[in-house]
Amino acid sequence: MKASKPKKTTAPKKVATSKKAPALKKIPAPKKVVVSKPAKVAAPRATVKRVAKNAAPAVLKKIVAALDDKKAENLQVLDVSELSSLTNYLVLGTANSDPHLRALRVELEKAIDSEKVKILGIDTSKGSGWTVVDMFDVMVHLFTPENRDKYRLELLWRDAKTLPIESFR
Repeated sequence: MKASKPKKTTAPKKVATSKKAPALKKIPAPKKVVVSKPAKVAAPRATVKRVAKNAAPAVLKKIVAALDDKKAENLQVLDVSELSSLTNYLVLGTANSDPHLRALRVELEKAIDSEKVKILGIDTSKGSGWTVVDMFDVMVHLFTPENRDKYRLELLWRDAKTLPIESFR
């Protein structure tokens, strides 16, 4: 028997391409940036009269008086300055119906405008039974009786200091 010759294995042929890959461009190193003192730019809220901690009672007096004049029930003022980073005071009140809730909101807006305090936002939906008026450091929540009982914000903020309403009259 003849010894069989081992078969030669051949490597696959390389296919030549006619296109050369484009040369990579060298990106220049970033220039050194010299930081100087930034120009003083007025903050967007600079023109807005914010409620200072010691001035809050003046605005709160107007708010409480306006809500009380329109017969808001179960008024409460909570000092949440130690508990919240969003606001310093919460004012809670109850309206006896949706039309009463709208009347309280309108009267509240008039009182706030008279103090020249900017309203950041008002959240109210027709038939929701809850209106929120945000003035940075003071936030007012007005409810219908069902929603006041349902959400019970005074229990959520039970660690807050309750300020007597008589002190705002």
